[in-house]
Amino acid sequence: DMADAMHPQTLVTYAMNGADLPVGFGGPLRLRVPRQLGYKSVKYITRLTVTDSLRRFGKGLGSASPEGGYAWYAGI
Repeated sequence: DMADAMHPQTLVTYAMNGADLPVGFGGPLRLRVPRQLGYKSVKYITRLTVTDSLRRFGKGLGSASPEGGYAWYAGI
């Protein structure tokens, strides 16, 4: 959700030690959301969509993960 996306500890990472982020570390782009459990972390980003509603995504749940049995919210 937007609260987690805008949280000061949330990172969208594209570099490491002054160089492009290596594929082995999730490059070229990696999302780190420390307020979510590990299974909610995204290592490889292929597309990023910003929206004001989850209505048209994953049957209104935001992704396929909740449909597969994962909890919608997995905050720490």
